[in-house]
Amino acid sequence: MSVRKEADMFVSRALEKILADKEIKKPVYSQLKKTCQVALEQIKKDPASESSTGDSGTLPQPVGDEESVKVEKYILPFELACQSKHSRFTNTSLDVLQKLIAYGHLVGNSEDAIHPGKRLIDRVVETVCACFIGTQTDEGVQLQIIKCLLTVITSTNVEIHEGTVLQVVRTCYNIYLASKNLINQTTAKGTLTQMINVIFSRMEQQAVQKAAAAAAEMQQKTEQQNEEKLEQQSDTHSVDTQKASEEGSSTTAEVDIDDAVDPTQLAAEVISDIIEKVVPSEEETQHTEKTSTDEAIPTDTPIPDVPHSPTVVANGTEGFTSSQTPPAKHVGGDTDSLHSTDSLTMTSFTSVLQMDAFLVFRSLCKLSMKPLNTDGPPDPKSHELRSKILSLQLLLQILQNAGPVFKSNEMFISAIKQYLCVALSKNGASSVPEVFELSLSIFLILLANFKQHLKRQIEVFFKDIFLFILETASSSFEHKWMVVQALTKVCADAQCVVDIYVNYDCDLGLANIFERLITDLTKIAQGQQAVVYGATPAQEHNIRLKGLECIVSILKCMVEWSNDLYVNPHQQSNLGNEGMPVSADLDTDSGKGSTMASYNSANSLNEPPAALDSPEQFEELKQKKEIIVAGIELFNKKAKKGIAFLQEHGLLGTTAEEIATFFQTEERLDKTVIGDFMGENDKFNKEVMYSYVDLLDFDGIAFVPALRKFLEGFRLPGEAQKIDRLMEKFAARYCQCNLSESVFASADAAYVLAYSIIMLATDLHSPQVKNKMTKEQYIKMNRGINDSKDLPEQYLSDIYDEMAMNEIQLKPTSAPLSNKHGSSANLQGSTVTPKQRKTMFDTEMQHMTSVAKALMESVSHAKIEFTSAKHHEHVRPMFKMVWTPFLASFSIGLQNSDDPQMFEPCLDGMRCAIRIACIFRMELERDAYVQALARFTLLTANSPLTEMKTKNIETIKALISVAHTDGNYLGHTWLEVLKCISQLELAQLIGTGVKYNVHNSGSKAKDKRTAHHLIESFDAELLTRADSKKLASLQGQMIETSSQSVVVAMDRVFTGSVKLDGDAIVDFVTALCAVSMDELSNGSHPRMFSLQKIVEISYYNMGRIRLQWSRIWAVLGEHFNKVGCIQNEDVAFFAVDSLRQLSMKFLEKGEFANFRFQKDFLRPFEHIMKKNRSISIRDMVVQCVSQMVQAQMANIRSGWKNIFSVFHLAASENEETIVSLAFQTTGNIVSKVFEQYFDAVVGSFQDAVKCLSEFSCNISFPDTSMEAIRLIRACAKIVAEKPKLFREAGATHGAEQGETHVPVKEGDRVWVKGWFPVLFELSCIISRCKMDVRTRGLTVMFEIMKRYGEDFERHWWKDLFRIIFRIFDNMKLPEQQSEKTEWMTTTCNHALYAIVDVFTQYYSVLQDVLLSDLYEQLYWCVQQDNEQLARSGTNCLENLVISNGAKFSSGVWDETCQCIVKIFQTTLPQHLLTWAPGDVSDSAAADNPNRALGRSESSQSVVSQGSILSQDPANQKIPNMKVHTQDKLFSSLLIKCIVQLELIQTIDNVIFYPTTSKKDDHDNILAAQSNTSAPPSSDPADARLKTHSDSISSVNEQGMYSYLNEQQLFLLVDCLVESHRFAVRFNADHEQRNALWKAGFKGKAKPNLLKQETQSLACALRILFSMYSDESMASCKEKIETRLTELCSEALLYYLALSNDGHRDAWRELMLLIFNRILKFPDTEFQLHAAAHYAAVCDLISADIKMELRVMLRKFFSRLGLVYEIIPSAVTVAADT
Repeated sequence: MSVRKEADMFVSRALEKILADKEIKKPVYSQLKKTCQVALEQIKKDPASESSTGDSGTLPQPVGDEESVKVEKYILPFELACQSKHSRFTNTSLDVLQKLIAYGHLVGNSEDAIHPGKRLIDRVVETVCACFIGTQTDEGVQLQIIKCLLTVITSTNVEIHEGTVLQVVRTCYNIYLASKNLINQTTAKGTLTQMINVIFSRMEQQAVQKAAAAAAEMQQKTEQQNEEKLEQQSDTHSVDTQKASEEGSSTTAEVDIDDAVDPTQLAAEVISDIIEKVVPSEEETQHTEKTSTDEAIPTDTPIPDVPHSPTVVANGTEGFTSSQTPPAKHVGGDTDSLHSTDSLTMTSFTSVLQMDAFLVFRSLCKLSMKPLNTDGPPDPKSHELRSKILSLQLLLQILQNAGPVFKSNEMFISAIKQYLCVALSKNGASSVPEVFELSLSIFLILLANFKQHLKRQIEVFFKDIFLFILETASSSFEHKWMVVQALTKVCADAQCVVDIYVNYDCDLGLANIFERLITDLTKIAQGQQAVVYGATPAQEHNIRLKGLECIVSILKCMVEWSNDLYVNPHQQSNLGNEGMPVSADLDTDSGKGSTMASYNSANSLNEPPAALDSPEQFEELKQKKEIIVAGIELFNKKAKKGIAFLQEHGLLGTTAEEIATFFQTEERLDKTVIGDFMGENDKFNKEVMYSYVDLLDFDGIAFVPALRKFLEGFRLPGEAQKIDRLMEKFAARYCQCNLSESVFASADAAYVLAYSIIMLATDLHSPQVKNKMTKEQYIKMNRGINDSKDLPEQYLSDIYDEMAMNEIQLKPTSAPLSNKHGSSANLQGSTVTPKQRKTMFDTEMQHMTSVAKALMESVSHAKIEFTSAKHHEHVRPMFKMVWTPFLASFSIGLQNSDDPQMFEPCLDGMRCAIRIACIFRMELERDAYVQALARFTLLTANSPLTEMKTKNIETIKALISVAHTDGNYLGHTWLEVLKCISQLELAQLIGTGVKYNVHNSGSKAKDKRTAHHLIESFDAELLTRADSKKLASLQGQMIETSSQSVVVAMDRVFTGSVKLDGDAIVDFVTALCAVSMDELSNGSHPRMFSLQKIVEISYYNMGRIRLQWSRIWAVLGEHFNKVGCIQNEDVAFFAVDSLRQLSMKFLEKGEFANFRFQKDFLRPFEHIMKKNRSISIRDMVVQCVSQMVQAQMANIRSGWKNIFSVFHLAASENEETIVSLAFQTTGNIVSKVFEQYFDAVVGSFQDAVKCLSEFSCNISFPDTSMEAIRLIRACAKIVAEKPKLFREAGATHGAEQGETHVPVKEGDRVWVKGWFPVLFELSCIISRCKMDVRTRGLTVMFEIMKRYGEDFERHWWKDLFRIIFRIFDNMKLPEQQSEKTEWMTTTCNHALYAIVDVFTQYYSVLQDVLLSDLYEQLYWCVQQDNEQLARSGTNCLENLVISNGAKFSSGVWDETCQCIVKIFQTTLPQHLLTWAPGDVSDSAAADNPNRALGRSESSQSVVSQGSILSQDPANQKIPNMKVHTQDKLFSSLLIKCIVQLELIQTIDNVIFYPTTSKKDDHDNILAAQSNTSAPPSSDPADARLKTHSDSISSVNEQGMYSYLNEQQLFLLVDCLVESHRFAVRFNADHEQRNALWKAGFKGKAKPNLLKQETQSLACALRILFSMYSDESMASCKEKIETRLTELCSEALLYYLALSNDGHRDAWRELMLLIFNRILKFPDTEFQLHAAAHYAAVCDLISADIKMELRVMLRKFFSRLGLVYEIIPSAVTVAADT
């Protein structure tokens, strides 16, 4: 069948059906009948209808325009049939029209002949729409209308726009409202849904098609450009070189193609770029496609079943407009909106499809704003309510399916602001739950997709509607529930949450939405929020859960937002899989896909990357805002204080203009306070008021609107004077702005009129005024005010009417929160009925609606920049704001509820909060949450174990999960976590029934200290005896702690420590050590769980870099120090053995030179050995260290120091096993390791020698001591053989050991690191050990010095002798007298002589460096209150000079002599002459101030020789004296006397050698005992001269006499003479001697100084006699002669004066010396001396003298006779013969 035939068939059948109906015969349908007949005849006459070809069963085909025009001429019969109102005629007509349109036979693009200017399709649509005449319309007709209109909208062949589209939608809308048939209602609603989907999807598809067309056009242009380039290049080649040309062409073409832009790629890029801008996202596209292909009824919004409505709606009165109204002129019955379509020209849109969509959207917005019946509660079946719900549902559908065009077009954005937001402000406060729920849904869509355009609108929604509903107690539970449900979705969108904070809480002029939201949600979650009275407990519980879900969602959003900053190396934990499905999210590594964003947060962070905003700037704004809010609150209480506060913080200027501007722009100021401030009579207040008014512009504004504008910013004060001032300034400003106004003659008229209007408004609208002012009264009141003339009466009448209709109101603002809640507070404080509460709620909602609508209209045109937050740092201030109330909410939930629905979100939220605090390093917040979580585990709280519940078990799991996932950030809160884990291990023991392993330290007494937790005092045996059922119940509760998930997660905390970063592992280890100490410090029940874990994590983390490991071990090592010293040996054994294992593993890694990791690692062995006094533990330490040496000697470097330190401590033990093993290992080290790996040990060489020294000093093992000294000598040999290693290692060795000292020069390193330790330790051995050991040490030390001293530098010797001199330190001497005597007689003497030997051996090196020091040391020795030390000092001095005197220079001799003189002077016992009984205090010190030199004065019994103080030569000792103060004095004086004698003998021995003087005395005695005369001589004078010269020569050949000059000898003579004269004075003072004797200063006789008296003089005389006979001193012979003569005379006279025989006997040798030496003088000299002493000699004849002296007198006089020739010369002759 042809297309034309098909159309004719549709038409003819319909016409025939109409004509066949019996009702057609009625007269009323005559015109219809006639029209049908005419049309039918025309069809039959049409020749095209006669031919029929083709199969009638084929589908209809679309037709062209020509056939369509032919069909359109048959429209009139069907139009009349539709207007007939007959159901069958209407059904037939609508059916055929629908088919014609559906199959494309009716297009209707031609102009309508009946209505010029309109298209035929518009008339057809009007005809179809006119078929619906209200509720009386036949139900079948209704369906046909719906079907036909849907076909019109969806057909691709028919185009309708603007008014026609609105008419189609309006008709279906009215059918839905008016139809009583539920099927028709449902169909109409579904049809509306499809229509709107088609309208808006076509608009979006058109944009996509345009983008594709543009891309295709661009691609075509690109291809053309490429072809043109190819043609131009091909024409440039030469024809002659065809081959080359072809090759070149191909090459060039290839190059050009390569260089050119690929058309396909370019087109794809263009399309992709356009699609990104206009095509919806994949999710939106899928949603759109799904919606467009769904059934008629949308599934996204539930539609309640609406029964038949009994209400009859007149034609077109509901919904849009009636069918008779021109479609382009009326939309929804709103004349203004219909007229507004005229201004919406196509210039506002890019296509007519956008215009269609805009008109539909605006109409639906206006329909949703229609008010409901306010006479009572709204009827769910009423048309008004159903219309509102349907319009909101359709708006929701539009927004849900909105594409990029709708989201970006300015017209649609403007429509949302001006219409939809205003509609929502009315419906958002609706008391009808369905309307409120739809409004909430629409708001959520706007918040998700349009928030960047609706910043102020969103503030109004939150502040004045939704949060207000939450805060007021009068609101219904349903409203609160729906708000909380909506907030659940808001809080699940991370981008939205952060944007709310950034754009509102950080905006100076907007409300703190986020802060207020948090406050309300936390109150709900805590159960503190005002809930509707009468709500069931289940409802209250559910809303609490929702509130809790919201705050948890906010935290999850924060975690998601800051997730890029989070670092977690761990894998997802399986903790909580058994009972905590919600908590699995935090264990993921990246956080993506976690339940922290369980609502999928579709809009979070999905926007294209943009420039990051500045968190610092917003945080600064937030702080500034807090100050402003505080200032505003202060202003609202006291205006001047508020202004001063803001000015003080620099947020408000000081000028009146700035304050006035502040009053106008800051909406949060109390309007009443502003009015009172500006009405004050103060000068500044009036200036502010003037500036305020001057800022207003009244130009071109009528007087009453101007007055309203003036008064909308503040509330007029109540005082007439204030009002007067305000109105006066207003009138002046108004007249100034309207100079051309002819109504007022002057400003006075305007002022009076303004005041009268204020009075009129008060009178008309005040409820207190009963009799209202009439218009006539008002006109009369204002007569003559215009410069004595009247204002126009109509003018005043209009003012009256306007004021009567509209009260002067303030600018709509939301009142402060405190004012809003007045009614709610009253409601909570009183008992009201549900009806009263409902009335109050309705009143509040109406007020809220009016305020919100006014605010929304005021901001509909406002454009405020919306910041799309990007930066992670925004979370920090957000969390600082919320963490406290959130913690309170979670704590209350965990504390008060055992319901998993309640406590699981609390745990989830706490984990999120910890994550955030960790990420941003917020220690206070982190600590608070971790401690709270730990507290709710009940593991560390003082609660009975029986209170352990499921929530506590889940809390344990959550805490362990936090430890696993956030370990890098926990810091010192690891302590709380590990405490819980420690207690958890004990709980697991209880749960599994394992007997508690108690480590007691040998004492059964219970620890008196209180256990840290009741779980620690658990005694299974005691509990079993008491109540087995209770134990079983307790174990049943604890068994959950041993579940596989808990055990595995707990282990992962420790195994996962290897993945913690460097700082976190230190915090972890520190906390673990603290917990371990708590476990071990429990005296009755010490546990080693944490100690075992310490060992485990040490193994795990030993592979870390050395820098991290050293920090870890600094903590672990200190812990092992403490644990190893615990009294419980089991614990200490475990610690030491664990240390050994760890050390073995660590030493396997080896160590580079100059590092000290091993030293740090092995230090605990040293500490334990030092502090733990347990023999078994110390033995264990030595064994462990010995094993390490044996196993890892090749890898040990810096650890040698600790090893030697351990052995050093072991060396002082008394246990043979410890000492033996330690020494054996040390010996192996010296013998083997030093040979093979000395380069590794050289840094610890000093410690090795010190260790050997300690072994030597252990008196319990003498064999070990001797062997240790041998090893020290071996060490010296190593130093001599390997000096290079010391020079290389010494540079950084000090740093390695952590010492602080001056850097050692390279040349001195061998000494400092090698020789010095060896020699120093040997000196220590000498000072500390018994005689045999110290003697061996002394021998070895000086052997080393003598053998290797040639390698020593000069300054080394100085250090060395300081060591040697330590041997003589009085403080180092033993205390016992016998040991001291032994020390002095053996060691000191040995050392002194050895020193002299060394000094003599290396004199050339040492004399410049050490001679002075040596003299100082000797000087100190002779000053001490110790006889032996003093004797040793003088002997050492004697030996030194005798051995090296021949090498002394003149300067050295001067120094030597000065030393002797100094000793003489300081040891002269002057106090012997001045002492008196009772004079004992400080005498010795006064007599010898330098004696002690800082050393302690130990009271020692001094052994002196009796020859000094006794007349009995046989007495060699004086008895010991008791130690007291006087005895100390006497002992000191005795020692000085001894030193004087020793020093006299020293001088004599030095000058003449020790045996010379004795031999001389012996010869003198022999000569005196011989009675023979002088030997014969041919020349007696020559013979005597020869004898004298030989004697002098023999003397001078011995001793140091020949090396001293005359000054030095005279100096010594002076000292000797002074000593002699002192002794003479003392011996002559018999009274003093008696006093001393009686006081105890005695031997067996009175004290005397006979030896000092005689020996000093004898030595002096020998020196002078030698000098006198020395020819080399001829230059000073006279001086010598004088001194000698004087001294000899003094001696002879003193001797003559002696009366005591004993005293004379003491002088015998001295007198023999004088006479013998004089007799040996040559004659000349003899004559001189004989003459000088002749008288004294003569006196001797009469004295009672010994025979030897008489012989000498005989010889003297014989010689005298010869010299003076008194004796006959026969003697000479006889001699000659």
